[in-house]
Amino acid sequence: MPWIQLKINTTNDLAEQISEQLEESGAVSVTFQDTFDTPIFEPLPGETKLWGNTDVIGLYDAQVDIDELKAILNLEQYSYKIEQLEDKDWEREWMDNFHPMKFGERLWICPSWREEPDKNAVNVMLDPGLAFGTGTHPTTALCLTWLDSLDLKDKLVIDYGCGSGILAIAALKLGAKRVIGIDIDPQAIQASRDNAQRNNVSEKLDLYLSKDIPENLQADIVVANILAGPLKELEPHISKLVKPEGKLGLSGILTTQSSSVCMAYQPNFVLDPVIELDEWCRITGKKIKKLTLPPFKFEKKCVI
Repeated sequence: MPWIQLKINTTNDLAEQISEQLEESGAVSVTFQDTFDTPIFEPLPGETKLWGNTDVIGLYDAQVDIDELKAILNLEQYSYKIEQLEDKDWEREWMDNFHPMKFGERLWICPSWREEPDKNAVNVMLDPGLAFGTGTHPTTALCLTWLDSLDLKDKLVIDYGCGSGILAIAALKLGAKRVIGIDIDPQAIQASRDNAQRNNVSEKLDLYLSKDIPENLQADIVVANILAGPLKELEPHISKLVKPEGKLGLSGILTTQSSSVCMAYQPNFVLDPVIELDEWCRITGKKIKKLTLPPFKFEKKCVI
């Protein structure tokens, strides 16, 4: 069953109160985590950010309405993160059971302690670590398979919501000329940078926090593996990143949410049939090249 995890950074004094609010809002479980067990990044220049010492983590059915949840909990007052969650039973046994995985015709994702199954294939070395972004989640698998099917030679690719960097690194290994990774989370930027270095592709990967995206940026291919709500909300920004006749791949979408996401992107894209895998789906398409016609000039003629 697919799940959504909400992590709120707060203080010990407020943790219990927030825990009760999460339970009342429909969380099936609530746990606490010591913030100091995880990396804390220094504030950006000119930014003052007060970090709490406790993370309150709520687990929700993936069908939950994210926008409604944000409103109920008034999340804007907190530092928080919402993400898809992989099967925890799988994660507990990953050292024994995490084997190289093949996506499409050429691409393998390999943990560092396993031998590459095919030295001549496209091999991405990536160890499980983040809750999302190792290839085991269906949405990641859908995106990797799509990237493998494309001709990426000499292409600029954007990975919107890069997380661990798995899609960005795969695109580079598959022949992309350059990849730009974008995320809202500084820890994701750091994880992507570290994984790119392990795969010897860091010189071809540029990483940006979403607020620092260069103006007028456009790519041949854009892939965004986030959640249905943000995908719809960010449609104007994501669509703008795709060049005319460029390709778009979206995932992080439950099959029950595919219609609403398709409706958001149809005005700007010719969409392919939706591909489904284990309750999740992938939406791909080609951006419409809109004709720019010269303004009509009316010439008044005199008739004698």
